[in-house]
Amino acid sequence: MASNDGPLAEVRFLTVAEVAAAMRVSKMTVYRLVHSGELPAVRVGRSFRVPEDAVHTYLRESFFQAG
Repeated sequence: MASNDGPLAEVRFLTVAEVAAAMRVSKMTVYRLVHSGELPAVRVGRSFRVPEDAVHTYLRESFFQAG
């Protein structure tokens, strides 16, 4: 039986649809970010799961002050 003490025990994974909703972009935009390597993801079968922390990091690093 697998233990939940590993580093992945605390990682929350989001679906592409959840990432798109959080970022307020289309699912296609999220797929482009994943395929380009800008947003890390894990492939599960035919779908992708994105670590929630990776979404926060991407948004924090992409933020710029206008003006």
